[in-house]
Amino acid sequence: MITLNQVVNSRLPGRFLNFGRSTTWMLDYLHVGNAFDLADPHDRRLYRILEVFPGFLAWSTLAVVVLVSFKAPVFATFFIILFDIYWLIKTIYLSVLTRSSFLKMRHNLKVDWTNRLASVPENPKLQGIGAENIFNLIILPAYKEPYSIVRDSLNAIFKSNYPKDKMIVVLATEARAGVHSVELARQAEAEFGNAFFKFIVTTHPDNITGELAGKGSNEAWAGEQVKREIIDILNIPYDRIIVSVFDIDTVVPADFFACLSWYYLTAPDPLHSSFQPIPIFTNNIWEAPAFARVFAFSTTFWQMIQQSRKEQMVTFSSHSVGFQALVDVGFWQKNVVSEDSRIYWQCLLRYDGDWQTVPMYYPVYMDANVGPTFWQTLKNQYKQIRRWHYGAENNPYFMFGFIKNKKIPSSQKWHQTLIQVERTHSSPTNALIIFLLSWLPLWVGGLTFTTSILSYNLPRITSAIMNIALLGLVTSAIMSVILLPEKPPQYGRFKWLWMALQWLLFPINFIFFGAIPALDAQTRLMFGRYMGFWVTPKGRK
Repeated sequence: MITLNQVVNSRLPGRFLNFGRSTTWMLDYLHVGNAFDLADPHDRRLYRILEVFPGFLAWSTLAVVVLVSFKAPVFATFFIILFDIYWLIKTIYLSVLTRSSFLKMRHNLKVDWTNRLASVPENPKLQGIGAENIFNLIILPAYKEPYSIVRDSLNAIFKSNYPKDKMIVVLATEARAGVHSVELARQAEAEFGNAFFKFIVTTHPDNITGELAGKGSNEAWAGEQVKREIIDILNIPYDRIIVSVFDIDTVVPADFFACLSWYYLTAPDPLHSSFQPIPIFTNNIWEAPAFARVFAFSTTFWQMIQQSRKEQMVTFSSHSVGFQALVDVGFWQKNVVSEDSRIYWQCLLRYDGDWQTVPMYYPVYMDANVGPTFWQTLKNQYKQIRRWHYGAENNPYFMFGFIKNKKIPSSQKWHQTLIQVERTHSSPTNALIIFLLSWLPLWVGGLTFTTSILSYNLPRITSAIMNIALLGLVTSAIMSVILLPEKPPQYGRFKWLWMALQWLLFPINFIFFGAIPALDAQTRLMFGRYMGFWVTPKGRK
């Protein structure tokens, strides 16, 4: 029998950082990766309890539902019906938010952002800074991707409607990629070396003590090198630089940087803001298997929902932030998996709660998951989703930070904690409760219950509620077809029909590419089996 105390203490000690229990908030706290980075026993145990909490809460919920189905099937039945009704209401609400963001994005795609940027008014938070003063720094972390993918991303940046003499582009390669990294750099420099104000290739060394091999440590290395070798030497003011860090498969629309610069110059507090576009995974969508397409569009629609709930929005994947903030927090964290969302929490804690994410309602285009075979795609998709759900590692980070930072208002702490805990908890539990445990009282409730009228009506009631909720997939199917790029000639006319019918797979995706990898990730965190950064292979036919 495993006890909670054993779970809390399950992990060999790692790198120690001793900050002291009584110290005020310090910059060093912003770079804690896990509980075993802390030397103080009290801090370490507190952080481990917070790491255990997401997985423990998820497993406890599922265990209670199963237990109640055995012991009190009538109560379990009413709970399941009420939960299904709650899910129906939530589905309607989220569908409205998705449609709202979708329409705003389509409107923004029609705006001439270059002209709008030319007449932007002066922002009192950026005194004396106009559109002509803004530099865009773009960091592209690369590993073993083929040059064709890197080239597409660089070419889209080059073709953007933004002055190239105000663009600094960094191809951030990894030494651990070996000869491939060298060849990638050679090809990129040959084609784009003179295309921008500055184009440089950085090479992140391997096996640096205290770092986790992955995107975060590579980005941070690149950012520090650009600061040291370009920005500080040229004396470019930090508040005039917007940094966009893109996944290597990101292809930007022509007006992206004009749009981003406009949002930066008009934000209520640009120096305390992140800027989040909507990721649309359609670069290779026609090549992807149906389950990968459903997940790709589901992720896009979830990010659209978040754009309409900016008070809940955390940075995700490709995002932008002012250079001043990056310097203030010490760049992206080098010892975590989910660096894209962690930077939001770093800034929130560094600025005592004065940080927000600005929704851009503007797209960037990325790749869906496509492997060399169907089964490899299946495996890659699961690993990618598990890595995303390992973002639960942010929960102990910001909770610990909230405890240490006394300057953040208590109301803000509680509000953001409840939002994130609910989101983290629903990921591994909702699908299992809806699609699996709804039938459990019928199987284990006993003879008295299974012969009752309530037992007879349970599947009919839940099926009716779920069928109504699934009508929301019609909206998703329509929007996904609208977002599709032009159909390649090798695909027949009926491919369009399958692109719509693929949404029938959503319930299966909801479980096997939602709840299960989320539960997997949170369980690993609960037992201190910390994950490394798994790089999603990129491939297009």
